[in-house]
Amino acid sequence: MSDEIRVYWQTGCTSCLRTKEFLTRHGVPFASRNVLEDETAFEELSRFGLRQVPIVTRGDKWANGQVLADVARLAGIQLGEQKLIAVDDLARRLTAILAAADRYFVQLPDDQLAAQLPNRPRSYADLTYHIFNIADAFLEHDEGIPLTYESYNRVPPPGMTTKADILAYGRDVQERLAAWFAAKSAAAAWTAKADVYYGEQTLHQFLERTTWHSGQHTRQLAWVLERLGIAPDGALGKDVFEGLPMPEKVWDDERQAA
Repeated sequence: MSDEIRVYWQTGCTSCLRTKEFLTRHGVPFASRNVLEDETAFEELSRFGLRQVPIVTRGDKWANGQVLADVARLAGIQLGEQKLIAVDDLARRLTAILAAADRYFVQLPDDQLAAQLPNRPRSYADLTYHIFNIADAFLEHDEGIPLTYESYNRVPPPGMTTKADILAYGRDVQERLAAWFAAKSAAAAWTAKADVYYGEQTLHQFLERTTWHSGQHTRQLAWVLERLGIAPDGALGKDVFEGLPMPEKVWDDERQAA
């Protein structure tokens, strides 16, 4: 079986872009397999019983790209110790990110809500819903609801069709998150294992992922506004993103080779 490293990904996926950047930064060559553009890509993953991205394979082994430590082991990269940003700082950053997403979505013209992201079947409204739903999924975990792959693939439910509907949902998530941090953060078992689908992760690591995941998509929402000729209301500063293990690029413009 070939020892070639393959990365299975899709456009607009934050962890997919981060995985590819990680391997490139460490000088590891890989075959790029965009599951949205090549229908055989998921067929190749079927031997592992997988139908999700990002996945990195090497021979008969695979790693979920959401955990870079696992990717590093598969690719033979010496990663070293990874330090986590303090919980209180992550809470501050996540709060700022969600507030920015709220501001940016307010600026989005109503006639652009159904417009699609480049090379990705996701509307601008769905993108914004996803930003808030990422944080909502973190709150659900505290209620005993595990994070599944499907948790991150939700779309607005029936009845949530207008900008006002999505803003109301986002503001409800922000209020509940603020209340959770105020009431429960100090006593939370941050070193305990989180019930997430992508590997062995602590609750602290899950919060860090929640923060940079929503942050990357909020960068994309700001990028959408800029493409429409609208200056985003209040750019997020370096203090929000510095040190987070997130992609460098805002959008993945790679196209699958013919």
